[in-house]
Amino acid sequence: MQKAPKSLAETTIRLLGDRWKVQIIECLMDGTKRFGELRKELGDITQKVLTANLRMLEENGILIRHVYAQIPPRVDYTLTNIGYNLKPVIDSMVAWAEEYRETLLTNLNDTIEQSKTTLENRFNQLKENF
Repeated sequence: MQKAPKSLAETTIRLLGDRWKVQIIECLMDGTKRFGELRKELGDITQKVLTANLRMLEENGILIRHVYAQIPPRVDYTLTNIGYNLKPVIDSMVAWAEEYRETLLTNLNDTIEQSKTTLENRFNQLKENF
């Protein structure tokens, strides 16, 4: 038996806590997609992993799987209202990641500039001693 989450944030993490679930939800924000479309859009995901994640998202009420009675079988996936309600959460995650990346780049550039200055000063000191 799985332990109950200690916080609501933990509930969100349990539902979305891996790379593929968030990417699947992002893909479906544009509308209904078939399995093959999702797999192509997601890139290096295996069929097994995609199937498992789609099942988990369906079980948790994030998406709906619609099977058409035809040959060959056709299956579509669509976000539920709960799934579409995740848009601001995912948008916030994207905004935070962009800000984080910018901060890292700024810090890296500052470190490079400081290193250049330190090296230039050291080089000038060595030059003066010769």
